[in-house]
Amino acid sequence: MATEAVPGNTRENVATAIAVLKQQFGDRLQTGEAICRQHGHTLTWVPNQPPDAVVWPESTEEVQQIVKVAATHRVPLIPFGAGTSLEGHVNAPFGGISVDMSRMNRVLQVNERDLDCHVQAGVSRKQINDYLRDMGLFFPIDPGAEDATLGGMASTRASGTNAVRYGTMRENVLNLTAVMPDGSVVRTARRARKSAAGYDLTRLLIGAEGTLGIITELTVRLYGIPEVILAAVCPFKTLEGACNAVIQSIQLGLGVARMELLDEMQIYAVNNYSKTNFDECPTLFLEFHGTQVSARDQVEQFKEIALAEGAIRFDWAEKEEDRRRLWKARHDAYWAVKSTWPGHEVLATDVCVPISRLAECVVETQKDIKEHGLIAPIVGHVGDGNFHTSPVLAANDPAARAKMEGFLERLAARAISMDGTCTGEHGIGQGKMKYLKSELGSGLEVMRQIKRALDPLNIMNPGKIVALTE
Repeated sequence: MATEAVPGNTRENVATAIAVLKQQFGDRLQTGEAICRQHGHTLTWVPNQPPDAVVWPESTEEVQQIVKVAATHRVPLIPFGAGTSLEGHVNAPFGGISVDMSRMNRVLQVNERDLDCHVQAGVSRKQINDYLRDMGLFFPIDPGAEDATLGGMASTRASGTNAVRYGTMRENVLNLTAVMPDGSVVRTARRARKSAAGYDLTRLLIGAEGTLGIITELTVRLYGIPEVILAAVCPFKTLEGACNAVIQSIQLGLGVARMELLDEMQIYAVNNYSKTNFDECPTLFLEFHGTQVSARDQVEQFKEIALAEGAIRFDWAEKEEDRRRLWKARHDAYWAVKSTWPGHEVLATDVCVPISRLAECVVETQKDIKEHGLIAPIVGHVGDGNFHTSPVLAANDPAARAKMEGFLERLAARAISMDGTCTGEHGIGQGKMKYLKSELGSGLEVMRQIKRALDPLNIMNPGKIVALTE
């Protein structure tokens, strides 16, 4: 494994650090090949780069011990949540130790009157909502993977299907506890809903992908479970019509909780995998939260907009089991693509543009896909201008890979040219580092200076977001 990116890191140092940690953690440190490859696992086309060892801490103090040993011996650390990230975030390109947070999974405090909750970083989205359900509360950020951990979601600035109403992790994390590269422990803020006290350290670490520190605890906002939840499936004659309906509803301020777009190719895959019978045309999956009166008023207003833009009809799902079935079909979109085109590689990627440019960007992207003979279903959280494509390519086919990479370059360039971003929620990791210069310009050097200042040894998830050697 290459070690050049971490000054002073040698194979001997890695072996020494592992030996020291083995004495402290016993069986909670493993070096088996299968375990290490699992922790270098990536759900996309970025090659697997396993760590040298995996360690399972159970407290902030134990993470602090790990960081101090790593800093002493100049050994990279790679935080690991559930391994569901898509841009190579958990890979270990320079070797090192994967810090698996799955045993730090305790709900520490629920403040019902303040609508917030303090948890360890390894608590999953499903776990926290199961814990809160009997209190009439829920945590709304839904990136799709039920086992995604809150620490991982904060590290990648996750959002998902509910972002149009409830925002992203950026808006829903009040404070973090993190172990910094020098082994110090920082609590970034208090529980107040706003603060003007100095630099915003919370949001500096949200989306940093573990490159500035390891998140060990966090306090998140909670919400009351809505009195009424109504869901609908709305097929359209054209992709542009579906996008325009979304744009108008946002501009009118309708409080739609979820607005998910699936193009005809993605609907075909969903029907094949989930055994559904949706019309194979551009389709919006919608959800409305509110009271009996307000939710139905939103529905009627959206219905009027949609019909004017070429909606074919509305299919309702009011019962909880029907809604769960509907959203499970949506969340299984990636696996639907893999199942529908077996024996192929599938890459999940995303971009985000201002809502006014959404229709233009989606239509141009679908045109690009067709012109180049690609299979690349489109699905997206279009209520905030974010959409995904899942290009499918034959395994071990260099020509197909080159065609796919050309498509990714054009997709990122298209979004950036529309004053958008190369990633709305998947993050940068390894896969999208090359796009940051064109998107951020001189801002990239500012990010590099922050990384150098906080992590001069470059032990925190090196090789992600910014390269210090440039």
